Amino acid sequence: MLKIIVKEGENIERALKRYKRKHRNIKVMQNLRDGQFFTKPSVKRRREIQKAAYIQNLRDQEDI
Repeated sequence: MLKIIVKEGENIERALKRYKRKHRNIKVMQNLRDGQFFTKPSVKRRREIQKAAYIQNLRDQEDI
C-alpha cells in the first residue's frame, strides 16, 4: 500500500505527482496484469532473453 504524506504547505498537485511517480516505479499495474494469466517459466525465461538481446543490440548500434 502506497502512503504519501502531504507536507505542511505542500501543493496537492505536487503530492499527487509524487504519488504517481511512486506508483509507476513500483509497477503496481504491471504486476496486476502479469498475475491475471499463468505464464510458463520457459516463456518467462525466453522473454527475458529476448529483451536482453534487444537491449544489447541497441547498445551495440549506439557504439558504432
